[in-house]
Amino acid sequence: MDAYADLVFVGGRVVTVDAEFSVASALAVTGGVISAVGGRDDVAPLVGPGTRVVDLRGATLLPGINDSHLHGCAFGMATPPLSLDLGHPAVSSLADVADAVREAVGRVPDGQWITGHGWDTGYLAECVSDPSRLPSRHDLDGVSPDHPVVLYSFSGHATWVNSKALELIGIDRHTVAPPGGAIVVDEAAEPTGLLHEGAQALVQNALPPLSRQERTDAIRSTLATLARLGVTSYTEPGLGPGGDGIMRGALGTETLDVYRQLLADGELTARLGVLVLPTGMASSAEEFARTLTALDASGATGDADPRRLAIHGVKIFADGIVPNKTSWMHEPYVGGGCGSLCVGGETDAERVAEIESMIRQAHAAGHQVGVHVTGDRAADTVADAFAAALAEHPRPDARHYVIHGDFLTAHSMKVLAAHGFGANMNPTIKWTVADMEEDFVGAGRAAYAWPYRDAIDAGVRVASGSDAPVTHPDWRQGVATMVLRESKATGRVSGPEQRIGLAEAIRTYTIEAAWQDFADDWKGSLEPGKVADLCVLDGDLLAADPHDIPEMPVVLTVVDGQVVHDTLRD
Repeated sequence: MDAYADLVFVGGRVVTVDAEFSVASALAVTGGVISAVGGRDDVAPLVGPGTRVVDLRGATLLPGINDSHLHGCAFGMATPPLSLDLGHPAVSSLADVADAVREAVGRVPDGQWITGHGWDTGYLAECVSDPSRLPSRHDLDGVSPDHPVVLYSFSGHATWVNSKALELIGIDRHTVAPPGGAIVVDEAAEPTGLLHEGAQALVQNALPPLSRQERTDAIRSTLATLARLGVTSYTEPGLGPGGDGIMRGALGTETLDVYRQLLADGELTARLGVLVLPTGMASSAEEFARTLTALDASGATGDADPRRLAIHGVKIFADGIVPNKTSWMHEPYVGGGCGSLCVGGETDAERVAEIESMIRQAHAAGHQVGVHVTGDRAADTVADAFAAALAEHPRPDARHYVIHGDFLTAHSMKVLAAHGFGANMNPTIKWTVADMEEDFVGAGRAAYAWPYRDAIDAGVRVASGSDAPVTHPDWRQGVATMVLRESKATGRVSGPEQRIGLAEAIRTYTIEAAWQDFADDWKGSLEPGKVADLCVLDGDLLAADPHDIPEMPVVLTVVDGQVVHDTLRD
């Protein structure tokens, strides 16, 4: 025997996620690579004196989970102890938010900025009972008259501040919002403290940037959480100059430097893929092209160890989100308006030309392109722009993809599938907003949102991600949502015709996510020769009631053959 295995698993359900979705009962790992898959007899010759043999006792062994859209540094910054947790159900009213801020005021020095993340008008009781009631600076002023307060919505597309923050930033009734943004005002034309989309930059640019230590601490916190959840790979979907003003620079250029240092120090306990963010929302094609060219020339888009930290391409913002009515839709929202693209240009035609130019520039430079797009009209525009760029500059296997794709149309799906492009969807966002979206687009369109069934049937490669910190990076809830299509708030089924099977749902977090990473030949399934990225779930996942999946514990996580989370008892 040339080499005994380091790890051997027996007595469980080894879900290989190979082409046949075959299920074995044993697996061996040697030198960070899967060396055998089958039954006990297949792995027995690999057991030596130093082999750890794990009796799964019926547990499920899966490929390591790949969260293909997760803002790692931002997630760490948006969770305690680095930020107030304002997510539902812990916070379910404006009064709850005020209580959380009041408690924070008592803990921090006078004048220190207080930040929080996760509020959602769809679950704040006062806003639910009266949809015209929006968060206001007045809700915060009574508990924090002297501390500036900045609270990010769950989506990251709205920011809520108090009067002290408005004063320090210099926002008043005369302040003009940047293009693509909005400062919400009251009947007296005074700012209410709510800022949407590009207007958030007014706040972001006034906050002190994250220190290198804060970035490091945030990422370490995220890595620890992901290890506990069985996540062994994730994509940071946008780090670069365009993110320098987002969440105190959590999406900025220096964050990529911190990741590289963590890798060099042996602390990067998950594989990382990155999209570079040259510009943010409301930028022009000229600005985008200039910044991307400078990044390419500087070598900023080069790779480290490509199996541990790989830069795949660039991210572009096409439109906003449905709750802000900034997704670009074919049909009007409830109450009117269709939104628009969030790029430079005065007319729809000019903005379409801008987004087409950005995509063409990034494609011609050889990058994979991931485009944030949520509205159906925007999805058609982006899919057609992908196809046009490929026709003008042919190159094999570009793997461009739409990010979110809430309202992909039959046309956009046909174009994506025909050219080998993908879609990155977010089932845990669907679970979170399924009910509240009815207020904006009506029951029919809200039920259709995130059309997994149609996209897969059309031949689109679909990966899943949490978009953390928008939602918690819990793939188990994502799998349950894809299978059930139930909502978080009421448990109502939203769009049952878009349900997919358990095997299909698992694929979106494993082999399809690996495809997005250009890595499906060496990770994403449990096959001999592939890397040993593993997740062990207590219980039989394939036989479980889908409602029970979110509560099934992750008991072991392995990255490259190294155990990074372990609550198993051999």
